[in-house]
Amino acid sequence: MELRHLRMIKTIADEKSITRSLDKLFLTQSAISHQLRDIEERLGVKLFYRTKNQWILTEEGKILYDTATSVLAEIDQANEKINDLRAGHAGAIRISTECYTSYHWLPAFMVKMKMLYPRLEVKIVMEATHKPLQKLLDNELDLGITSDPWPDKSIKYIELFKDEVMAVLPTDHFLVNKKYLTADDITSQTLIIHSYPLDTVTVYQHFLKPQQKEPGDIIAIPLTEVALEMVKAGMGIMAMPKWALKPFTASTELTLMPIGTKGLIRTHYAAIRHEDTGKKHIIEFIDNLKEELLK
Repeated sequence: MELRHLRMIKTIADEKSITRSLDKLFLTQSAISHQLRDIEERLGVKLFYRTKNQWILTEEGKILYDTATSVLAEIDQANEKINDLRAGHAGAIRISTECYTSYHWLPAFMVKMKMLYPRLEVKIVMEATHKPLQKLLDNELDLGITSDPWPDKSIKYIELFKDEVMAVLPTDHFLVNKKYLTADDITSQTLIIHSYPLDTVTVYQHFLKPQQKEPGDIIAIPLTEVALEMVKAGMGIMAMPKWALKPFTASTELTLMPIGTKGLIRTHYAAIRHEDTGKKHIIEFIDNLKEELLK
């Protein structure tokens, strides 16, 4: 039995008449009668009691009617979901970043997206932090945010924004009178980082390591507020994105300094699999994210 047969049975039962069903089924009365007779002969049962004024379902007909109602509703729902996906209004996105500081702005943006697109489900995958590209390739993420792209042809990168990583020192530190910090300046100090591994720390990966320099002492503190209090107390220095420090720049106990002669500038990318470039809900999410971050 085909879907068209189920739809025909349901329509006749709802309209209680073949005549009133013609416009909805786009069939002639003889065609409907022929198809219905063919179904009844194949099943060996009668589906309708024919009376002068209406057609009433038999017990067997009620079974097919209930099946038709359920199946056709599921198909209509599936078509609606597909149309939503095509329009970019629904879907699921698993997202992670390479750095915990990025999570400062991500939740607020997700709340905004939920208001704009109620049927868009976004999940932050915290355990993929520091390794979003590998998790993307392993199909455990749909979107990774990174400033360190891999030369992998299966990944597409979409530029989001640029930022500058600044050194954070206590205002009474002896280095604050310099125009910028050198690698030797940083390695002579205790470096406070958010977390290991060290290769995921921007100031090490993109500034110290290329100059074959290693930090002296290292303290890992995952909470920014606590780490900055340690900086104020003279227990070490930090390197953080300038935008992430905005809530704390009012403090007169902290000084921000450039790192290197040209500053430590990063470009952040949204990374997705090339096979997902046609998924409108992902592309629309990235477009909204880029617009939000450039404000």
